Amino acid sequence: MSDGGDASRELVVVGHGPAGHRLVEALRERDTAGSWHITVIGEEPRPAYDRVALTSYLTEGADLACAPHDENVEVLTGDPVVAIDRAARVARTASGREVAFDALVLATGSAPFVPPVPGRDLPGVFVYRTIEDLDALRSHCANLTTSRPEAGGVVVGGGLLGLEAARTLQGLGVGTHVVEVAPWLMPRQLDEGGGAMLRRHIEGLGMRVHAGTPMARLVAGGDGAVAAVELSDGALIDAGVVVFSAGIRPRDGLARECGLPVGERGGVVVDGSCRTEDPAIFAIGECALVDGQVYGLVAPCFSMAEVVADQLLALAAGTRSPARFEGADSSTKLKLMGVDVASFGDPFAGAGEGALDVTYTDPVAGVYKKLVVSDDARTLLGGVLVGDAEAYPTLRACVGAELPGSPEQALFGGTEAAGGDLPGATVICSCNNVTAETIRCAVRDEGLTDVAGIKACTRAGATCGSCVPLAKKLLDAELAAAGVEVSKALCEHFDHSRAELFDIVRVTGIGTFTGLIEAYGRGRGCDICKPAVASILASLGNGHILEGEQAALQDTNDHFLANLQKNGTYSVVPRVPGGEITPDRLIVIGEVAKEFGLYLKITGAQRLDLFGARVEQLPRIWKRLVDAGFESGHAYGKALRTVKSCVGSTWCRYGVQDSVGMAIKLELRYRGLRAPHKLKAAVSGCARECAEARGKDFGVIATEKGWSLYVGGNGGMRPRHADLFATDLDEESLVRYIDRFLMFYIRTADRLQRTASWLEGLDGGLGYLREVIVEDRLGICAELDAAMERHVGSYSDEWRDTLNDPEKLSRFVSFVNAPDTPDPSIVFAPEREQIKPVLVAGPRLEVAAR
Repeated sequence: MSDGGDASRELVVVGHGPAGHRLVEALRERDTAGSWHITVIGEEPRPAYDRVALTSYLTEGADLACAPHDENVEVLTGDPVVAIDRAARVARTASGREVAFDALVLATGSAPFVPPVPGRDLPGVFVYRTIEDLDALRSHCANLTTSRPEAGGVVVGGGLLGLEAARTLQGLGVGTHVVEVAPWLMPRQLDEGGGAMLRRHIEGLGMRVHAGTPMARLVAGGDGAVAAVELSDGALIDAGVVVFSAGIRPRDGLARECGLPVGERGGVVVDGSCRTEDPAIFAIGECALVDGQVYGLVAPCFSMAEVVADQLLALAAGTRSPARFEGADSSTKLKLMGVDVASFGDPFAGAGEGALDVTYTDPVAGVYKKLVVSDDARTLLGGVLVGDAEAYPTLRACVGAELPGSPEQALFGGTEAAGGDLPGATVICSCNNVTAETIRCAVRDEGLTDVAGIKACTRAGATCGSCVPLAKKLLDAELAAAGVEVSKALCEHFDHSRAELFDIVRVTGIGTFTGLIEAYGRGRGCDICKPAVASILASLGNGHILEGEQAALQDTNDHFLANLQKNGTYSVVPRVPGGEITPDRLIVIGEVAKEFGLYLKITGAQRLDLFGARVEQLPRIWKRLVDAGFESGHAYGKALRTVKSCVGSTWCRYGVQDSVGMAIKLELRYRGLRAPHKLKAAVSGCARECAEARGKDFGVIATEKGWSLYVGGNGGMRPRHADLFATDLDEESLVRYIDRFLMFYIRTADRLQRTASWLEGLDGGLGYLREVIVEDRLGICAELDAAMERHVGSYSDEWRDTLNDPEKLSRFVSFVNAPDTPDPSIVFAPEREQIKPVLVAGPRLEVAAR
């Protein structure tokens, strides 16, 4: 412990969750003099990770680890603090370690609340809080789907985390029920109308929702594990797994045991500076009780961390900091199971005097919007958005201020304020409490020219990302006001954007990268411009991608017309339009997998993926497949992947149109279409949406009168629901609009830009896109139609062409000097009764033909 001289003081942070991690980051950023030596003591066996994105750990295998601290921070994991000696200023851990402190911060977070119902301790009952919880849940569900495939799963709690847990259970193959004691889902964020619309979406995904019905008990089966859940109305739900996500309780045990005051319902009592009764001890995050309230969202937890960082610096300097936690914006925006959900301000203010509700409901599109405004309809107080949250960034920023237009304009996106119109005090990033003026000052003072710079300098957009569109508007407005033109250069070798280069190639007819860079660029190119130009040339029908100079421009996957896997082998994905396949072709795929020892998996897009092929095996594998009538599925390219479909009216009793036939027609029409990024599509035969068409770049949903077309959706790291472009279209109109949509996107999008972000950045948005495609505002529809017809007429299967060309085949070798020798670092091990290639030793050597 410091003696008060020049030596660093000792800070102990108890807990290494998001709040504790942010505190350390904030203090290290500010403490340039090294006033504090920091020791972080965590209970979990790993350092801090992004608990907000916990579900993606299971669904996507995401790495959730937060950025590591620098060498001035000591992190102790897996050894929780069990006692705090306030008199001796020592924290004691479970292993007996004693760590002295001059200041201590409790960041112990919260624990899941498990209602005191009979049976809650049965095997098969889980909580949803840590990575260990998820690992245990995954293992249990894997056993359950084998031993009791008919058993369902029950999630107790219909809040944010409960619905994430439900999504996880369904993804693990378990039929899922959600039990919520409140009358509707997400009762803390949504009103009754929003909760009802969210329920429609979730039940449309095949889940059952039991709202307004508490749980009575958990029933054990013959093996002693949970077998059913009994509700208060006597209903029984067959359940082999139960997940509790019914709220949280502050973890304040350490504070209680060392005599610090805690709230009646839990939480370490702190003042506005987040300091406890003991001036050397602070509390932040979900364990802290500020003005009688515990905060469970990341934004207020981060705000507390910032306040304490300032207080600690003042403490080291012998002064007092004015920094105070003044409460936090509880606004939130997320995507639950593909559904946009957002709330901002006070969504329940309309129940009081002096406020009005303005609502819009479209049960067909699954959209519910509500604004709460002052009684003169000028000041925005709060709101709820379900199914369409595009206006969220601007609306959240306008809470407490005058609307820039009428409420109805705000509901339909007509109030998208320019960056220069927002007051300086407007909070743009609620996660990190960054105002409009902070961003403007950073742009001016630091010379920022892109969103990445704003994130690095101010942290705006660095957490959940929902404020990025508005931050970009602020950036653009500030640069325009300063007379600065933002460079659209593709890279250092071209001053033009991708869209401009596309038009140059289209108009001039230049057919090689060399010709393009000599005429319009400089240097020899790089790994940014070469693949981008390769994509442009391919999109304009400039021959086979492995023909002549084009071959050297391709990235790793396109070099070998296959997806490179993490162990150095490649995957093979033949096209199966609409998921429709004959028994004979299915047998061929099985025979190929056996002959070459490949791992075989049915993908989420109705295709069969064969993993583990070595480079020199690819031509032989594709020879078998091509001879059987298969063609390239383009799983390796920035091109159309698949058009997924449900079974439609052919088999389904709900189907109103032939979705399989339409999916096959669209996939065969757009196969091989090269684009700035991959393209995915789907066709659903009715409004039940079993093909998940609204999560695709373009999606088609059958109606009684024809087809509805949705555009600009995608999954992945930043999921986005597609927007309804037109409805009740006949087949001819549907195909014509999709043709134009795709060609306009290919012509104008940036490098590696998905249709979702392209549409979001399109000046005028969806309305402008309709004007271009339907009304021919730019006078280019004939060109777009002709471009698509050229593509359809010139299509040729890349793998068939490769097999017929000895020069192209010559590149498919693992080693140039030993073309028939397999990579010795790859051995084969069983994976769920199949063979999976495993890289066991040595570096992987890749040699591309030159």
